[in-house]
Amino acid sequence: MKPQDIEPFFAALQAANPQPNTELEYTNVFELLAAVLLSAQATDVGVNKATRRLFPVANTPQAVLELGLDGLEGYIKTIGLYRTKAKNLMQTCRILVEQHGGQVPRTREALEALPGVGRKTANVVLNVAFGQPTMAVDTHIFRVGNRTGLAPGKNPLAVEMQLLQRVPPQYLVDAHHWLILLGRYVCQARKPRCWECVVAPWCDYEPKTPAPFNAG
Repeated sequence: MKPQDIEPFFAALQAANPQPNTELEYTNVFELLAAVLLSAQATDVGVNKATRRLFPVANTPQAVLELGLDGLEGYIKTIGLYRTKAKNLMQTCRILVEQHGGQVPRTREALEALPGVGRKTANVVLNVAFGQPTMAVDTHIFRVGNRTGLAPGKNPLAVEMQLLQRVPPQYLVDAHHWLILLGRYVCQARKPRCWECVVAPWCDYEPKTPAPFNAG
């Protein structure tokens, strides 16, 4: 993608969705952290289904600890890898209570020290909860970055670094959401819906997928 195409690319995404947000459901920063931790190799829909049961009962680190491991597993057992995630979340809650006064820390170093929290999860929390211009690269953003030519890279960190360099500053806080939604619903893995894409004019992908015969 040519440098001069990047600004109109993001302007089009902004025009189509001026206030993007995560599709994970949460009402406080701890709920967001817990939901993102549970979302690894799971869908947001599946995580939301579980947290709608969990959060009314336990939406603070102390409340989760009081549930106990077996109790927590009962609420999240519909999510893949739930046993490992339950252990990580319990250990994370213990650290939050013992070392952070029950609050979610605002630094990457402290977040990545929590069990089950890697760079991507930390980036989501820093961006969504604290408004920091981070870029959490999941499979969708990795695909969009490479396919469009916006941020080619052989691994998620390479794509992240490219995006941080190439995304205009005024779009950086929201770029993570726009690119995830683009990859999830339009720039899909097997058959990108190029005929519906608002950024197709600036995308390097060729040949563009034509509209189905019955798409009108």
